[in-house]
Amino acid sequence: MSGTVRTDRGWGVDSSSRGRPRESALTVNVDTQRIASVLERVPWATWVMSSAHDDHRSGMIVRWVQRCADEPMLVSVSVKKCHSLEPLIRDSRAFALNLIDETDRYVLKKFDGFYAPDESGDLFDALETERWTTGSPILARARAGLDCRVVRHLDLEADCELYIGQVVEARVISPGG
Repeated sequence: MSGTVRTDRGWGVDSSSRGRPRESALTVNVDTQRIASVLERVPWATWVMSSAHDDHRSGMIVRWVQRCADEPMLVSVSVKKCHSLEPLIRDSRAFALNLIDETDRYVLKKFDGFYAPDESGDLFDALETERWTTGSPILARARAGLDCRVVRHLDLEADCELYIGQVVEARVISPGG
């Protein structure tokens, strides 16, 4: 006898369905080009997300940063999985967001690569930084900075993870920020 059962991924057909594929709430036929054309209209900026723990620092370019609550002030950030930043955020429970000028090619090139843990060295060498409340690196050449404590971490079934941070300090650093 075949029936519909609730699975951890949505509604599906139980194993007595004799080899028919299980349908999942996450499996959807979509027009990716149409979706991409709509998502291109979502505003974004270029940020360097950074974190530090013990004597290790790392950072990466992120573009998916969004304010997600007013009280307390929260931001959400989507981060590629398995980057050298992940263990630092996990251990320090903090991160900073540095708003970067799109014309700053040096910073864009320095932080735009993918680095596995223990592979990147110190990306902040040769860059002037400050440490605010959480100790995460803030670039002196950033337009603005947000210093955040992690309040939630979601491991998505995708190529990215989602961090929710409570903003504990924010500053405009340079004109235009």
